[in-house]
Amino acid sequence: MGRRMRFSAFHIVTLALAAVLGICIWSLWLAVNSDRDNIHPLLNQLIPAGHCACHTAAIFECDSCLRCPAQLPFHDTVSSSSAPPTKNFFDPLEYSYNETQCTTLFPGLFEDPIRAQSFWTARHGIKRTDIDNIKMVDGMARVAIYQGRLYVLRALAKGEDHRRKILGILASIHRALVSAPQLAAILNTEIIFSVEDKLEDVAGLDHPLWVLARKATEESVWLMPDFGFWSWGHIDTQIGPYDEVVKHVEEHELPWEEKENKLVWRGKLSFAPKLRRALLEIARNYAWGDVKEVEWKNKANYLSMDNHCDYRFIAHVEGRSYSASLKYRQACRSVVVIHKLQYIQHHHYLLVSSGPQQNFVQVERDWTDLPHKIQELLDNPIKARTIADNNVDVFRERYLTPAADVCYWRALLQGWTTASPQITETMSDPTNVSNKGIRYESFLLLDPSNMMRFRP
Repeated sequence: MGRRMRFSAFHIVTLALAAVLGICIWSLWLAVNSDRDNIHPLLNQLIPAGHCACHTAAIFECDSCLRCPAQLPFHDTVSSSSAPPTKNFFDPLEYSYNETQCTTLFPGLFEDPIRAQSFWTARHGIKRTDIDNIKMVDGMARVAIYQGRLYVLRALAKGEDHRRKILGILASIHRALVSAPQLAAILNTEIIFSVEDKLEDVAGLDHPLWVLARKATEESVWLMPDFGFWSWGHIDTQIGPYDEVVKHVEEHELPWEEKENKLVWRGKLSFAPKLRRALLEIARNYAWGDVKEVEWKNKANYLSMDNHCDYRFIAHVEGRSYSASLKYRQACRSVVVIHKLQYIQHHHYLLVSSGPQQNFVQVERDWTDLPHKIQELLDNPIKARTIADNNVDVFRERYLTPAADVCYWRALLQGWTTASPQITETMSDPTNVSNKGIRYESFLLLDPSNMMRFRP
């Protein structure tokens, strides 16, 4: 009888421990995957940092980037000469600036192509075997540039999201090619690019892959502008071309004096929950905080991109890796508040966190200094307005314009071909080889299902 009671007690204790463990696992899963804001703050402390690597960040110290922004032009008409544009001859919508003009107009924009070119030149250049050894997976495309024209050699898309992103990148490359003032100056070459969020999703280190964002340690890759600079929209939400978004903001943005004197953020909490829930928990305790989750099923708390511009302060948080929403926040005449970034995009070198050229406010990745930084701005509205103005001057009116976009793409191609002469030397007409390519213009006419698994 005694043995039976001890045996039953053992099972009861075991079942109780299993139940407690199950509840803990379920609670932790809920904290990581839920987009609701009713998770206890204690659970947020228990969420593992995971991919967000909360103590790792990229610090930008680029002396050449913004030393003379006030002396550089911003508006007016297009110069037809080959000389660098003057203050009266610059059009942010111009696609055909030459290399000298691009360098003059956008100093510091080309830091990452220069870095990647130096990295591979020190390794004796990129060989054809280097790109042949990249395993093609979903979210990748292999393309050729031949006699100034774009050819698609292979494209793999897991679904409609991948397909649209690949098309956005292809369209951007095509626009940079056909608008070049000297088409023949762009050398024949081949590249492979990925539209996935992270390099580790598709390839290991040491591959010369073109990507949307990178960590500081991922030195072998080449940074592209993201697909949204061409145009973007989910299946149910159309955002449109970036310059169209900017135009709408310029026409409808509230004057600074009429903006909400609050910090706004909307997003999906389950993307980088450690980062995003920390922001929510801190900001909800202050009158200046307007930080909420978005439940996409019913669009609860949804706020359009341009409506973010109704606030003086806009928080930006990385997602699964980088967040493509930064450029939309930089379209507002607002103070963009960003935690220390782990992932680098092509224009991040232009971010300035202090001094007279400050164009954003940087906080720690755990947001602990956010209240102090916001209070400083609330107490010093002149400084806040200056940062907001600098943000517009540098990004909306200069480095994120279509003119800057095509200049960057051509600089990227130039850096690539300089670092990969063997690929250029071994190029043949992509329409005559066994695995022949298809011109970009014809690729656009394919049925979407054929695009997603395209291989001639």
